[in-house]
Amino acid sequence: MPSVSGQTVCVTGAGGFIASWMVKLLLEKGYTVRGTVRNPDDPKNSHLRNLEGAEERLTLCKADLLDFGSLRQVINGCDGVFHTASPVTDDPEEMVEPAVIGTKNVIVAAAEAKVRRVVFTSSIGAVTMDPNRGPDTVVDESCWSDLEFCKNTKNWYCYGKAVAEQAAWDEAKDKGVDLVVVTPVLVMGPLLQPTLNASIIHVLKYLNGSAKTYANSVQAYVHVKDVALAHILVYETPSASGRYLCAESVLHRGDVVEILAKFFPEYPIPTKCKDETKPRAKPYKFSNQKLKDLGLEFTPTKQSLYETVKSLQDKGHLPIPTHLSRIMNLLFAFTLEIRSHEQVYLP
Repeated sequence: MPSVSGQTVCVTGAGGFIASWMVKLLLEKGYTVRGTVRNPDDPKNSHLRNLEGAEERLTLCKADLLDFGSLRQVINGCDGVFHTASPVTDDPEEMVEPAVIGTKNVIVAAAEAKVRRVVFTSSIGAVTMDPNRGPDTVVDESCWSDLEFCKNTKNWYCYGKAVAEQAAWDEAKDKGVDLVVVTPVLVMGPLLQPTLNASIIHVLKYLNGSAKTYANSVQAYVHVKDVALAHILVYETPSASGRYLCAESVLHRGDVVEILAKFFPEYPIPTKCKDETKPRAKPYKFSNQKLKDLGLEFTPTKQSLYETVKSLQDKGHLPIPTHLSRIMNLLFAFTLEIRSHEQVYLP
């Protein structure tokens, strides 16, 4: 691979959860980054300008996935493209067409710019929605969601991600673009952006009292930094090809709330399963060996969940209970006492 120094890459949807981490890590590695956003002056993108190296090597560019001309202008002159921007909704009109057309536009613009590689962010939703998958089947890069099943169950997000990825492969083959795909599962970890995203709400609902029970179902998890690193790894590794499943573990929702309760017992975390009449859902088997072979070391999900909650507190999305604040103050005072060897009195 050519030296990072002097390389310019485009990150679409740069203000998003995963994309923000990608921009951060790319800047740290020395890349020059062009990030597409709807409005460069929007305060919700200000966190990007505060990243280390942003002043010298980050440009936020106004672009729309459905406006080919705006994408062409940004991608022209880039060495690579990380396409992460995509709608997150179960409204078919808002999800499917924008995802497919936007992806095709990115691939065509990348072909015209003769970039060395495009890395596309797909989703586990394009992989696991298959009613015929047996309990012993190992979910890996060869698995695809059943489109008819997605339509029949009105799961338009998974349908949209699957058809968008298929469109990316078809367009890349037609245009001769070197395409590699990362398929993350539910992404956890610290937020860089000021706003909440869909995957983080999955955890927040167990902490703020909005969820009184937890579902009898399983979910795969991965740390956001690992997802960002996976994208950069497959971009920088010349031999990387095909799809890469990005997952650390699969847990039952009951395991998730148990972990959260151990770390943060002060919150109203649900203890009752919504459907206790059916047998407990079992985690499915999966393989993340392709990414491990590239050297990626996954962050344990327990740590991901802990860092997610701490980030929610730090960003003001989750209040810290008063009594917890007092405990923290006591610990802080105790630390000061040890350091100064002076008696500390608290009211």
